[in-house]
Amino acid sequence: MNKPKIDRLPSHVAIIMDGNGRWAKHKKLNRVEGHRIGIESVREIVTITRELKIPYLTLYAFSKENWARPEDEVRTLLSLLSIYLQEELPLMMDKGIRLKVLGELGDFPKKLQTQIRDVIDMTAKNASLCLNIALSYSGRKEIIHAVKAIVKDAGNGLIKRIDEQTINKYLYTSGMPDPDFLIRTSGEMRLSNFLLWQVAYTEIYVTDTFWPDFRRKAYLEALQEFSRRERRFGKVKEG
Repeated sequence: MNKPKIDRLPSHVAIIMDGNGRWAKHKKLNRVEGHRIGIESVREIVTITRELKIPYLTLYAFSKENWARPEDEVRTLLSLLSIYLQEELPLMMDKGIRLKVLGELGDFPKKLQTQIRDVIDMTAKNASLCLNIALSYSGRKEIIHAVKAIVKDAGNGLIKRIDEQTINKYLYTSGMPDPDFLIRTSGEMRLSNFLLWQVAYTEIYVTDTFWPDFRRKAYLEALQEFSRRERRFGKVKEG
């Protein structure tokens, strides 16, 4: 691949992958087809992210709220996740992609839990890209989980001071930089309970493109937009 000329790349991209159902509706297809084609977008975006040497990519794949969707749709989503892991594992191993999961794995069927943990273990030493997939994820639940663990450890004398760094260590993203850049597809203007602590100073980019259509050109355009922005982290611009 000829690396595009982008002046400044983020170190951590987070994506709210939205619009599979609406894409299918516009195409007069079943919602399942939207999810299936959406996986092709996942494959392409992961590949490009690695090619660009962006070290962290976090994809919002399945929220805690998604369990309330129709049973058939949930079953299909879980099946597609299993197929994705099976088909992509050889690529992950070949390209040095490490899988991590943000969320509550215990919510998933035992067989799928085992498959996910196996892929996590097998890719644990890979270092070219850390691919985080948010599964059964809730930003508020993540913060509650962190607070409970901090209270417990503080009570046992393991924590002397609670500050931002302390909280960071207890989040699912412990040890990672916060996302520099958050992309949301399909035009919705909300965070949807995603990485609420971590995106405090993240640059946000919203595109009307539905996720199944979000491919190389759209991704590179988004990254170009990031490179044009000036990140001030709340500071006053000088001059």
